[in-house]
Amino acid sequence: MLTPKIACIIPTYNGRNDLVRLLKSLTSQTSTFDLFIVDSSSKDGTLEVAKSHCSNVLSIPSAEFNHGGTRQLMIDRNPGYDIYVFLTQDAYLEDHQAIEKIVSPFIDAKVAAVCGRQLPHLDASPLAQHARAYNYPAHTRIKSLNDAPKLGIKTAFMSNSFAAYRRDSLLEVGGFPQHVIFAEDMYTTAKMLLAGWKIAYQGEASCRHSHNYTITEEFQRYFDMGVFHAREPWIRNSFGGAGGEGLSYVKSEFKFLGLSRFYLWPSAAIRNGCKLLAYKLGQQESKLSIPFKKRLGMYKRYWDSPHAEKK
Repeated sequence: MLTPKIACIIPTYNGRNDLVRLLKSLTSQTSTFDLFIVDSSSKDGTLEVAKSHCSNVLSIPSAEFNHGGTRQLMIDRNPGYDIYVFLTQDAYLEDHQAIEKIVSPFIDAKVAAVCGRQLPHLDASPLAQHARAYNYPAHTRIKSLNDAPKLGIKTAFMSNSFAAYRRDSLLEVGGFPQHVIFAEDMYTTAKMLLAGWKIAYQGEASCRHSHNYTITEEFQRYFDMGVFHAREPWIRNSFGGAGGEGLSYVKSEFKFLGLSRFYLWPSAAIRNGCKLLAYKLGQQESKLSIPFKKRLGMYKRYWDSPHAEKK
């Protein structure tokens, strides 16, 4: 793949202004690629913006959106590409070579997927800044299943806010999962690692992407994360847990805040406690009613699907 054929795929939903910003960052890229947008029946003008900037736009009912299934739909509808780059509408590329850099690790024929670096948005809160600094360092790393004893579940870390996948490896592992609450990216890279492929983290390919979540939103996200791991136990069974990563994160966060922002310490402590509680609740989701799970989680439409019934 000296000159790979690249498709860039963006799922959208009611994010008009974000999409304008992302599309602007795509126009100045040094790499050549074809752009595809799949919109989940936006009502704020997002679809119109997409159609005015892209000739390949698919509109689907919002109820049919699924984090894994919708991305796989776009791959199936648009075959013939060597690499698929995925972005979310609330991200934008930081430099003109971001696409070129994120696909560069594919020169290694065993690299199946590449995760790009995420820098915080310019309006990111201190806690959001730390989250990006902790999870997305500047260095580049290639990981294989042999790293699992040391890295645990982080071996399969991936984010489709800015990621690239080799088509052949996607086909080998069956593509993205059709019905997961979220984390379709980690699900897929875990399958790839178990199949003998390698995963790259490319610290030189940067986008801007972060969230200033409220405490409630963080609770909801971590509840959904617990649901995901409860429903896909093979991932933790294969790679292990985070191996003390939670405590390491908390220590790093307080060090990042420092004495100059000690007034944020109580909020940070409460948030971390809520995230742990939410994750533990999510792991016990089989004991909870669907209406209650809808209230606790962020991705509420997932529970309307027949696939949401416990396996």
